[in-house]
Order: sequence, then structure tokens, then C-alpha cells
Amino acid sequence: MAIGYVVVALLAATVAVFALQNGAPTPVRFLAWSLDGVPLAGLILGAFTAGLIIAGAPFVVHRWRAHSRLRRLEAHVKTLESQREPPPPPPPPAPPRQP
Repeated sequence: MAIGYVVVALLAATVAVFALQNGAPTPVRFLAWSLDGVPLAGLILGAFTAGLIIAGAPFVVHRWRAHSRLRRLEAHVKTLESQREPPPPPPPPAPPRQP
């Protein structure tokens, strides 16, 4: 797990350095949408953030479904435990043997 944090930190630092070294204004065009003079650093960081959000969305949905299923199964276990009969009492101890 710690190695994953180091990899993510190095990737984020690399993207930040790249973005800061490329701060020239750049025109952005997408279909009918157009902006002139957007800093390249902002464009890069914005695209990186959008990628993280888009890539993280399936993980969030999966985690939400798993948590929902866990709550449902815990409720089912409580229901089954409440319906369970108490265990029978232990048998009486055997009388001691005489030699």
C-alpha cells in the first residue's frame, strides 16, 4: 500500500512540474466550444483532474454497491440469529466412579 502512495506522489509531482514548466497561453477548441489564451499548465492540470475523476467513478460505484450488500447481509444475519433456537442445556455431570 505504501508503494502505491509513493507511485501516486511521484506521478503527481511529475505532472505538476511539467505543467508549471509549460505555462504559455494556448487556444483550446473542442467541437463548437473554443477558448483562447488558456494557460497550458491549467489545461494539463484540469485534464489530469478530469481523468482522475473519470477513472475513480467506477471504483466509487463498486464500493457503494459492496457497502450496500454488506449492510443487507448483516441485516440478514441478525434476522437468522434472532430466529435460531437456543442451544440445549449441557448434560448433567456423570457421578464419580467408585473403585
